Amino acid sequence: MKAMVQDIYGPPEVLRLEEVERPEPGRGEVLIRVRAAGVDQGVWHLMAGMPYAVRAVSGLRTPRTRVRGMDVAGVVEAVGPDVTRFRPGDEVYGNCSGSFAEYAVAKEGTLAPKPAVLDFEQAAAVPVSGCTALGAVRDSGRVEAGRSVLVLGASGGVGSFAVQVAKAYGAHVTGVCSTAKTDLVRSLGADEVIDYTHQDPVDGSRHYDVILDIAGNRPIARLRRALTARGTLAIVGGEGGGKWIGGNERQLGAMLLSPFVGHRLRAHGTLVRSRDLEALTELIEAGAVTPAVDRIHPLAEVPDAIRRLRDGQVRGKLVIRL
Repeated sequence: MKAMVQDIYGPPEVLRLEEVERPEPGRGEVLIRVRAAGVDQGVWHLMAGMPYAVRAVSGLRTPRTRVRGMDVAGVVEAVGPDVTRFRPGDEVYGNCSGSFAEYAVAKEGTLAPKPAVLDFEQAAAVPVSGCTALGAVRDSGRVEAGRSVLVLGASGGVGSFAVQVAKAYGAHVTGVCSTAKTDLVRSLGADEVIDYTHQDPVDGSRHYDVILDIAGNRPIARLRRALTARGTLAIVGGEGGGKWIGGNERQLGAMLLSPFVGHRLRAHGTLVRSRDLEALTELIEAGAVTPAVDRIHPLAEVPDAIRRLRDGQVRGKLVIRL
């Protein structure tokens, strides 16, 4: 099969299109004929091996997994022993290791039936970013009717879902983005949009019950200025920072500080599970959530897609079509 592979860590140039052996599903695994795959910041971190903490999971010197890609949408080709929820021919979406390939293997517990109202490209944009957003909104514990939510990074992959999920929960949502992306954030349903190039959204002039800071780098003290007295700050991911733990030092700081202040400070990661995908499917099929797909690239253009993502050019999600 054709796959986008790498043998060393580095920039997008380390990726190359190559013929490799098709994987076989093991116990509890599903073999998927990939129709589309999403591109997110996690793909870059695994490709670059940065920050270095990533290598504790992905391989200290070289990548343990040669094929990149995590978001997947496609058709079940075969199932391994003990798989009970899927059979060949089923259309699925979810999370796997190595979706930038014609075939990929995923664990049964990281898949769900593809939403009938989405095509494969739209579905491939959902799993990692959608589940991250859903978890951050739900786990904040305070996103509901009558509450105010500030989404920093509202035009990105996770942010575009967070705006819609928070609205579906009934909150008043303010999205923050750059000038060129304000129209996108409005189209997602945000009640208000702040252009951070003209206004500091956390200057303390307004206060929010929940702040979702997605892949940001603002100091925790500045973010807390914009919270209500008992507000919640959820830090989702993080970019920049040092080579060892990257932007994750803010997440560690939030967890250490939270017991000693009136605000709830939470760190939120990514976990793709069938039940969360099914919850997203309900929101999607109800019309409350729609993936924002910026551009669709062919498999050979994976390096270009990752460059665009890192350059901050993307509105919503990039998708690879196979």
